[in-house]
Amino acid sequence: MPEVGPTAVLPRRPLTVGELLDSAVLLLRAQGRLLLPLGVLLAVGEQLLLLPLRLAADLRGPTYWPDGWDQFVAYWLLLACGAGTEAVIVTLLGNPAARAAGAALLGRRSGVGELLRPRGARWGATLLLAVPVGILVVLGGLLGPLWFLAWAVFGSVAAVLVVDRLAGHLALPRATRLAVRAGGRAAWVRLLGYLGWWILRVGLALGGYFGLARLDLVDLADPATATVAAMTAWTAVNAVAYPALACLDAVVHLDNRMRTEGLDIRLSRSPGHLAEPVLLAADR
Repeated sequence: MPEVGPTAVLPRRPLTVGELLDSAVLLLRAQGRLLLPLGVLLAVGEQLLLLPLRLAADLRGPTYWPDGWDQFVAYWLLLACGAGTEAVIVTLLGNPAARAAGAALLGRRSGVGELLRPRGARWGATLLLAVPVGILVVLGGLLGPLWFLAWAVFGSVAAVLVVDRLAGHLALPRATRLAVRAGGRAAWVRLLGYLGWWILRVGLALGGYFGLARLDLVDLADPATATVAAMTAWTAVNAVAYPALACLDAVVHLDNRMRTEGLDIRLSRSPGHLAEPVLLAADR
């Protein structure tokens, strides 16, 4: 039987919002050997991808805040693109996070080798779906408030693929349906998690950057050095935040299924080996 105490990664029962946030952190701690290095690689790639846009717009780190209204359009485009890359990264990290969460719900812990094993991982489908998710978030970002809706409804895409075992063309519709169930609880929790990590990321990135300046560890008067320092600061915080958000998506998805589909009841009545992933598969 899986753990049911307060230290369980994912108890087999519906959780409160606070418990969901705790479970996401516990899942990240349990799978940090894989998720954190992947987070570093993807966060570095994001910074390199956004660098040409920042240079073209003449926006300087670490805030990349425009100096005047003439830069506002470029700044808005940069924000939307950044939101899109975040959505792609969290979706990709959601693949191993969701598989690890599913295993935890079944009472076992996945090793790094298991999560890296291609068999059953559906990396190709995850990558193919991460791109349209990112595009939809970019379009929502360009339209302002719709960014919140686009971000909120696609948190379960990776879990639908690797836990629910649905076909790729069904993933986006099912993720949307799950997000709006129970008054949109899953969507609100995802937004809450993003907001919390956004505040933490901004504080740590700015604190780290200006801390370097205060300690005279680097010459931030040099534009090239300042650019590298800003990229490094954001990479460091995003490398932790993105896996944490992916873990939150994974536990919210399973909690949502327990609340609205009776997944916990199904598991308690299922005969045979609880380690079988087929027990988590959603009804077609």
